[in-house]
Amino acid sequence: MPNSNGRYSVLSSTPDERNTEASAALLGTGTSKHELHGGSLSIDSDGHTYTYSYGPKGLRGLLHNFYALLCAILASIGGLTFGYDQGVIANVLVMPDFLDRWGNITAWEKGSMTAVLELGALFGALAAGILADKYSRRHSIFLACVVFCIGSFFQCAAQSFKHIFIGRAIGGIGVGALSMLSPLYMAEISPPEVRGSLMALEQFAIVLGVVFGFWTGYFTRAIPGSWSWRIPLGIQIIPGIILALGCIFLPPSPRLLVARGRFEEALQSLGRLRARPPSTLATDPLLQIELLEMRVEAAVIQRTLELDSMAHGQHVHEARGIRRELYDWARLLQYKYRDRTAIGVLMMVFQQWSGINALLYYGPTLVQSIGLHGDKVTLLVSGGIGIVQLFAVMPAIMYIDQWGRRPLLRYGAVAMGFAHFVIAIFVRLFQDDWSAHTTAAWTSVGAIYLFTAAYGVSFGPIGWVLPSEVFPLSMRSKGVALSTASNWLNNFLIGLVTPLLMEVSPSSTFLIFSVACFLAYLWSTYRVPETANVSLEEIDAVFRSSAGQETARLKQQIEHDVGLSTLIEELHTE
Repeated sequence: MPNSNGRYSVLSSTPDERNTEASAALLGTGTSKHELHGGSLSIDSDGHTYTYSYGPKGLRGLLHNFYALLCAILASIGGLTFGYDQGVIANVLVMPDFLDRWGNITAWEKGSMTAVLELGALFGALAAGILADKYSRRHSIFLACVVFCIGSFFQCAAQSFKHIFIGRAIGGIGVGALSMLSPLYMAEISPPEVRGSLMALEQFAIVLGVVFGFWTGYFTRAIPGSWSWRIPLGIQIIPGIILALGCIFLPPSPRLLVARGRFEEALQSLGRLRARPPSTLATDPLLQIELLEMRVEAAVIQRTLELDSMAHGQHVHEARGIRRELYDWARLLQYKYRDRTAIGVLMMVFQQWSGINALLYYGPTLVQSIGLHGDKVTLLVSGGIGIVQLFAVMPAIMYIDQWGRRPLLRYGAVAMGFAHFVIAIFVRLFQDDWSAHTTAAWTSVGAIYLFTAAYGVSFGPIGWVLPSEVFPLSMRSKGVALSTASNWLNNFLIGLVTPLLMEVSPSSTFLIFSVACFLAYLWSTYRVPETANVSLEEIDAVFRSSAGQETARLKQQIEHDVGLSTLIEELHTE
């Protein structure tokens, strides 16, 4: 909450907000600065407001936190599994042996085979939210990898089209669980100053998987017989095994250990992730501050749930099992959280209906619709989509906090909508005589690449960042889980209807995506708050809600109880 000087104290900001450039800008000239073990701590003259970091931001910060970076890269393999499937299926669906072996595959069967993975992923994402809290992040990731590998084996060894279908459904459960667990684990182990960059690694891993999957299928398509598609479908087992074995070496989530009251183990894990010598763990001020912040967060979540339960006429400890879970999910629809829930869900709606996964799943089919023919040409153009997206996401990783979420969403939506509209017009005008209008055809290819670049720097990475920022502390895990489920539900619909839409009217298909991008522009302009470097109170004002302030008032008392406020005051007087 703002004090009389217009600054924000420790008691009313989240850990992420305390480590932004905006927080630093709010510090007055009386700030005391401490250089601690390669990091820094700045405390305002009021003795309450502070900001800290373990090192620099951006690329230098990633290298400075090398161990945490390695752990995040390993965890991001979960995103790579999803991307690989997106990339490889585009080639498999047009391989001669695959089509001949299963007979004449209808548009409905093609859409169902693609979409069943997303349907499985929907259930996997929702289940992962429960398993991650009940057991652990690492054990849940290991289980998801096992399920994913079983599904991949079914696809690789398929002797009937039914086996392909079953394998993709099982594999989808694993992919969906990993899409929830990997970002969650990455966020919980990341140092504050590079959390946004490490979270964007999830999108980078997805795109890397798309590129790797597509070009693997491209280079195996000429192999005689069924090995042309069995090899690329089987290779995806390898990253699943690597991640499963890697779980042995991943440190436990210190935040989850704190939630279970295992503070000493949490400190040990946090010390490893921050590359602190074991002898300094008990005396390192930065570690103590971050550990106390985690204790505050866990207490706020529990206390908020208890208060909400009593407000609705029941005690939280009386609700068990499924009843307790249903109540937790239902809180997202309460009036004070409704707008925030809409942001998380609609973020994924517009991310998917922008048309990105339609291009990835059915790239060759869509490219043929703009007049390019020949197996090699269509596949090469489709493969370029993943490469463009790979390069586009890199600046987002480094500058997403400086540029802001909202401007990237707005300008990205404009560029994507314009690209789809150009393609729709050209397809409508020249689809009956592309050979006489090669310039229009290649202009459409350029529009596809423009769309891909705009998506890669905007809706792609921000889709994984924004949902975690709009929810108050006590609602974040369930809110992110629901947002992830929205991603997979809409992904399922896209995979199912795109072949049917293409059969009816290719130009109308691109026009639908253009309209969706225009709606995304209106939504991001009038409904999305700027969450980069923004205080909790400002987010509340956007949503016309006091939910965040209510959490902040509760947080104030808890920070005093666990000793965080006292520690900051003591450090300030040194």
